Amino acid sequence: MNDAQAQKKILNRLKRARGQLDGVIAAAERGESCRDVVTQLAAVTHALNRAGFLMISSAMENCIVDPEGAEKRDGMTTDELEKVFLALA
Repeated sequence: MNDAQAQKKILNRLKRARGQLDGVIAAAERGESCRDVVTQLAAVTHALNRAGFLMISSAMENCIVDPEGAEKRDGMTTDELEKVFLALA
């Protein structure tokens, strides 16, 4: 997947998560059950995690193909990339 495709996919996931979060806020404001709100919140969390993992996998792919170029583009060394990845885990 090229950078433009990855960015589009990441942005779509983030926009979907934003929409889900709006739904969680509205459900909480309406006083919906805790179970329903938490279920929706879990969906938001999952969507954000998926976006984050997609970002990391794209950066890792760039590191494998062109390690020096990836560091210049993203400003991250492989060690920093590993730390960011582990922050999501």
